[in-house]
Amino acid sequence: MSDHLSPSLGFDYALLQAVPRVDRGERVNVGALLYCKQADFLAAGIHIDPVRLRALDPGVDLTGVTDALEAIRAICAGESKAGQAGAGTLRSRFGWLTAPRSAVVQAGPVHGGLTADPEAELDRLMNRLVR
Repeated sequence: MSDHLSPSLGFDYALLQAVPRVDRGERVNVGALLYCKQADFLAAGIHIDPVRLRALDPGVDLTGVTDALEAIRAICAGESKAGQAGAGTLRSRFGWLTAPRSAVVQAGPVHGGLTADPEAELDRLMNRLVR
């Protein structure tokens, strides 16, 4: 029997995108959400590149972007400061976070895949698509 874990856990993920000027629709990937029901896992990876954001809008509110991303992380973790948004099931929180909205941080389309390790998969997505 192999020591390698087979990628048998289904997961959904969405990129988190900063949209400094909603009217222009330009966006920069600033994180990723990953939900895996079988592993009871929901987490957000976050990475802000101020230079890339300022290239889209020199006046971008970096504090606002950071605050929005920290709120997303709190919702994923179910922290009390997340309020009602952080109180639901992991699936409902993922659905709420990926719902379309007009805000400085938005989730992109939801994609799926298989993994043996959701936490390692989130790190892989962050390295490949965000950092």
